[in-house]
Amino acid sequence: MGLSNITRSNITRAWQHHVRHGVVLMGLVIASGWLTGPSAADSAVPTTPVTASASAPVFLPPEAGSGWTPKPLWQGSRHAVAAAHPLAAEAGDAVLAEGGSAVDAAIAVQMVLTLVEPQSSGIGGGAFLLFTNGQQTWAYDGRETAPAGVNERLFLQDDGQSLPFADAVASGLSVGVPGVLPMLELAHQRHGRLPWSRLIEPAIALSEQGFEVTPRLHTLLQNDPHLRRDPVASAYFLDGQGQPWPVGHRLRNPALADTLRCVAAEGARCLTHGPIAEAIVDRVRHHPQRPGTLSLADLASYQPVVREPLCHPWAAAQRLLNICGFPPPSSGALAIGQLLGTLAHLPQATPFSDDELHRYVEASRLAFADRARYVADPAFVNAPGGDWVALLAPAYLRERARLIGHTAMPQAPAGEPAGTPLAWGLMPEQPERGTSHLSIVDTHGHAVAMTTTIESAFGARMMVHGFLLNNQLTDFSFQPADAQGRPIANRVEPGKRPRSSMSPTLVFDATTGELLASLGSPGGALIIHYTARALLATQAWGHDPQTATEQPHIGSLGGPALIEAGRFPAATRAALQARGHDVRETPMTSGLHILQRHHGLWLGGADPRREGVVRGE
Repeated sequence: MGLSNITRSNITRAWQHHVRHGVVLMGLVIASGWLTGPSAADSAVPTTPVTASASAPVFLPPEAGSGWTPKPLWQGSRHAVAAAHPLAAEAGDAVLAEGGSAVDAAIAVQMVLTLVEPQSSGIGGGAFLLFTNGQQTWAYDGRETAPAGVNERLFLQDDGQSLPFADAVASGLSVGVPGVLPMLELAHQRHGRLPWSRLIEPAIALSEQGFEVTPRLHTLLQNDPHLRRDPVASAYFLDGQGQPWPVGHRLRNPALADTLRCVAAEGARCLTHGPIAEAIVDRVRHHPQRPGTLSLADLASYQPVVREPLCHPWAAAQRLLNICGFPPPSSGALAIGQLLGTLAHLPQATPFSDDELHRYVEASRLAFADRARYVADPAFVNAPGGDWVALLAPAYLRERARLIGHTAMPQAPAGEPAGTPLAWGLMPEQPERGTSHLSIVDTHGHAVAMTTTIESAFGARMMVHGFLLNNQLTDFSFQPADAQGRPIANRVEPGKRPRSSMSPTLVFDATTGELLASLGSPGGALIIHYTARALLATQAWGHDPQTATEQPHIGSLGGPALIEAGRFPAATRAALQARGHDVRETPMTSGLHILQRHHGLWLGGADPRREGVVRGE
């Protein structure tokens, strides 16, 4: 039924109960009059400058923008792959055409992304994968873990102040135990159809033959001041004069080809035992400025986790949907559920009207306050009231919605779901960086939504055997406690998985169980907003997937209202400011990929802000 442990009949009964008792579930009725920014015919993003007030720093996007490329709405009837690079999407499409499963295709895509999109993900990082076989849904957690040798003062200086963020990122301190390969191997054992080694072949061939440097990769290399400090990465990404290889240069990676041959033969063990594992540990422990504690025992003991997906009902366009996302340590599904649920208790408003934007920002601030207080690795932190769904309870969200008025709240407070006392400290907002998302549906009725990352653009800026190591530990709170001495839920602890905003999402018809959509995006903490707004656009406002990827972005991480640079008229900014919002205009480089079922066809959309495409038939 695509509903995991939440059965179709239980959701239907819950829906009927809420209707009888006058409780509005998480939904919006389809509205018209949608306003917004460049159409698909526009060839470039407007270049309105980023603005800021003196009260707080400018929000910077996790990865620099690299232009706006109009893309058509894709249509197909059999299978589809939406991924961040054409070569990766083509590798996944070829696997599906051979009869491979959605998981098989995801593996092929990830291996190629390691080569062609090294700034965003790779085998040195981690991922969250949602998979449905049409009857049941699983959440495969390949999130990195903290080494056994760390403690909560990992990112503190001798005076107790936090390390500068950039110094922490480009160091051995930031490297977590990679988890994506063990997770994919486990998912393949359970859901694969083609041999593992077959799925690695496209990436091996491309590593040997080379690929052309794209405008996006070239731009990000130009913008990165840290990568050149690593002699291996510098020799690969830069020319003899220390400049990034030009667009169109054929970049070959024989070291990665050798690593992938090992992966094809030995699976994840290739990175957890043996020479490559030893090389990873050596690089981390001998970082010239800030060595880490990663050990061979950390690599060998890593275990992926199979979790129950976090599913919640949502009424959109007068139908009941079941939205399934990833549970903690991801904060994505919880925050998205809170956003949709809080808005459902407020008067309906025309999309992109002043009222709708104001309410969305205020709901965002409330959701991010709860996120900062409660969400962390569930192996280390108990859910409020013993169950994460307490944060999604209609009665709780109704109370949260009552805090939203005509003007902005001076401060958005964390709530007390299930009467939970505020025992945790509030985590200060920290940057979250680059990721990649892929959505896949196969001919067997199976689907994947997978978000994958090495955290910052180019990770920890350390290259080993052809791939980059992650800096995922900087997703932990640098400060272990707040000013009152209360521990922060997402503080550093040995073996812990850092909190994430990755939001792979599957959408089902709650009555029939039919899969309706697979979607997600890269973009740090703004992933939550990119995905939530895409759900509103496709499921509540009636837009096709491509149009949904093109809509202008808005959100908040708990403080200022963030709006996408050049995409809103001055009158919108002025209206938000008149309601008391501190408005910051900034680039928002989403990378949405959306597959949606429509009258027996699959429709696909790929974000014009990045290089992704949809392939299939």
